[in-house]
Amino acid sequence: MFEHFWHRTWTRLSKHVDAPLLLITGLIMITGLATVYSATYDANNRLFAQSLNMLVGLCAMWVVAQFPPQKLMGFGVPLYIVGVILLVFVFLFGVKVNGARRWLSLGFTRIQPSEVLKIAVPLMLAWYFHKHEAMLKFRHYVVACLLLLVPFALIAKQPDLGTAILVGAGGFYVIFFAGLPWQVIFGLAAAAGAAAPFVWTMLHDYQRKRILTLIDPTSDPLGAGYHIIQSTIAIGSGGTFGKGWLEGTQTHLEFIPERHTDFIFAVFSEERGLLGNSILVLLYFLLVARGLMIAANASTLFARVMAGSVALSLFTYVFVNMGMVSGILPVVGVPLPFMSYGGTALVTLSIGIGILMSIQTHRMLVRK
Repeated sequence: MFEHFWHRTWTRLSKHVDAPLLLITGLIMITGLATVYSATYDANNRLFAQSLNMLVGLCAMWVVAQFPPQKLMGFGVPLYIVGVILLVFVFLFGVKVNGARRWLSLGFTRIQPSEVLKIAVPLMLAWYFHKHEAMLKFRHYVVACLLLLVPFALIAKQPDLGTAILVGAGGFYVIFFAGLPWQVIFGLAAAAGAAAPFVWTMLHDYQRKRILTLIDPTSDPLGAGYHIIQSTIAIGSGGTFGKGWLEGTQTHLEFIPERHTDFIFAVFSEERGLLGNSILVLLYFLLVARGLMIAANASTLFARVMAGSVALSLFTYVFVNMGMVSGILPVVGVPLPFMSYGGTALVTLSIGIGILMSIQTHRMLVRK
């Protein structure tokens, strides 16, 4: 009786869980938890808080996985509308911190509505393309671009370039997988290149300084170039096998800024070296590859473009974060998935994995 109960419970809990996705994500989370502990060993409350963040993320992943893709599609329009309205509220009534207006105050807490758009924009665009699948024409791609441009512009205006890039990338991947012609892609790339001087004039002073510092960090070693200089020193000092867990001097002497959040890759690199980095990159590669495999085997247009967007958005997170920490991209506020300390981004990413699980497991049930 007791054994039968546990068997039924386990079957129910694991029914819509994709084992490869859970295994890879779990390994990265465990690695991230160990690295957060090393980066904040003098503040153990952060280890406990991050453990709770990961538990909440796993719960969110499981809950989302229970919904079939058809029901997930239904959340696209209301989430998008609510998200855009909240962004307008941020623009009008948002709380300004360190020169950026990104948060809404609810009295007892603050929320960052732009995080909602990381999921809402791909869901909305995937719903839109699925609705018009039988008669997709050029005008549908134009409408989709406008739907993407509205939240992108509102987030960039806050200013929050990192989140704007992630929202824009997630939306673009949906449009790409929906069949955007290559001629249009090349045309947009050419237009973006031609508009670069105009965009440069619209950037904030600190954003232009970050780009210029990327070219020569030593031009401002104690200011804008400090982050890049210290993170590259940490990465290089790790050598082939690293200095060992809790043995990173750049980390524990507090040379690395934001070492438990955006620059956690520098901490990991110093302690684990090139070998550890290679294993971590392999785990991310397997996670993205699994997502693209799910997209390739999806049975509907919505499932295909949504899975593809989630998978390539994960790639964007990893590429941008590792790129900025390594000094090949400007410094923007993009966390390393399932590694960086913080709850909001971790839950958002977990929801993305949950969507992949939903698409994969419900497809398998249909086949059975």
